[in-house]
Amino acid sequence: MNEKISIIVPVHNAEKYIEETVSSVLSQTYPDWELLLVENGSTDKTNDKLEEIMKWDKRIRVFHFTKGASAARARNEGLRYSEGRYIAFLDADDIWKSEKLKKELKFLKKHNAAFVFTGYEFADENGKPLGKIVRVPHTLNHKQAMKNTTIFTSTVMFDTVLIPKENLRMPEIKSEDTALWWQVLRSGIIAYGLDENLVLYRRPGKSLSSNKIEALRRIWNLYRKFEKLSIVKSAWYFVNWAVRAVFRRI
Repeated sequence: MNEKISIIVPVHNAEKYIEETVSSVLSQTYPDWELLLVENGSTDKTNDKLEEIMKWDKRIRVFHFTKGASAARARNEGLRYSEGRYIAFLDADDIWKSEKLKKELKFLKKHNAAFVFTGYEFADENGKPLGKIVRVPHTLNHKQAMKNTTIFTSTVMFDTVLIPKENLRMPEIKSEDTALWWQVLRSGIIAYGLDENLVLYRRPGKSLSSNKIEALRRIWNLYRKFEKLSIVKSAWYFVNWAVRAVFRRI
């Protein structure tokens, strides 16, 4: 039986972080994985780093994608080439703890789950933990997830026996990861949360997610354009989401 985990990483101008991120994958106590690094139009020395990284382990594969392509398209490209039964996403600047894959896969099997995610901790630009750990609920359905976006990209894992790979393609919109979670959950699937800190979420000062106004705009557009909710319903979910988002960061 295929027990391989395919780890998909979109890589764009990540020369400062990609080696540490890949090293955290190499440190995993679960050995049956493949790492798909999908580079999309970097203008720094990322490609030089990737040339060296490819030599570190035969389980690492590097793909070069269209210049200027979105992270969603890069992840979808990685998904197309993935060979594992299980899919895990990892951002190019985040760090996994060594037991992440082993514990998460055990948790997934215990609950016969199609979609699982874990807790995580915020880190500074240098990858130093900040002591702010995000706790996650045991389960989330579609409606709960729309007002509680604690599912973080670098923590998720999917079982493609229970969710076809084509259903894991990220929509070509901003906040494509959140849109995918909602899309999967809308089908009736329940997401199971492993409430253990297994990921460091690095927040570089100039990252997209650090732009709070832009983040608010992206989430609002998801409610209105992706979920097609009324203004009243969008506002209700938006307020709930915003309150929880603030408390995660203080």
